[in-house]
Amino acid sequence: MAADAAGPGRDLSRRMLVACGMLAAFAAVGSGLVALTADATDERIAANERAYLLRSLNDVVPAERYNNDMFTDTIVVTDAEFLGSPEPQIAYRARRDGTPVAVILNVVAPGGYGGPIRLVVGIDERGALTGIRVVTHRETPGLGDDIEAERSDWILGFDGMRLDDLPEKQWTVKRDGGHFDQFTGATVTPRAVVKAVHQALIYFAANRELLFGGGQTSGDGVALAKAPASPDDGRPRRAP
Repeated sequence: MAADAAGPGRDLSRRMLVACGMLAAFAAVGSGLVALTADATDERIAANERAYLLRSLNDVVPAERYNNDMFTDTIVVTDAEFLGSPEPQIAYRARRDGTPVAVILNVVAPGGYGGPIRLVVGIDERGALTGIRVVTHRETPGLGDDIEAERSDWILGFDGMRLDDLPEKQWTVKRDGGHFDQFTGATVTPRAVVKAVHQALIYFAANRELLFGGGQTSGDGVALAKAPASPDDGRPRRAP
């Protein structure tokens, strides 16, 4: 009888071991599938982000104007005053057969109505704006979002402009005595964008050679462009 009683016990133990083994196998397979799915998802996200960024860059500097790889021809620049953020920003450089064509700066307009407005600003080797696009913003729909090229042609009005095309006081909206239109019911947003673009042009004028030439290298290997120097009157220096 004791042997008979032990038989079912052994069978139960075996079944439990088999069940545990199957659960462990399913868990391992599941974990592997989750990891593979996560890797594939991360790759797709990275590819989509790269494609979106490339479209934005090509909106600012058309692809037919350059033949280098802007994703690898970059410099990291930092200037809280003129680029709008203390964080390092990537600048993309367009060249044709090695000759500088344009640089695309990542610029932050910190004074937006809904918060910071992130822009990409293209400036050619002569200092003329090749284009500007809004990357992210939180401006009021139907008012401040007219800074988007998809909603309004307002942002296209900067194309071809140079720093010295206007007196310094004209680099603002008309309500402030400047050159640029504001939006009906929304002045803060265009004011912030105009200021950010003006600051970017000043930065480029003072750092043109550095931006196209490679830049200085800090101790951690990050290339840092110098901030524009200011004369005694406190106004930013403009390159000749």
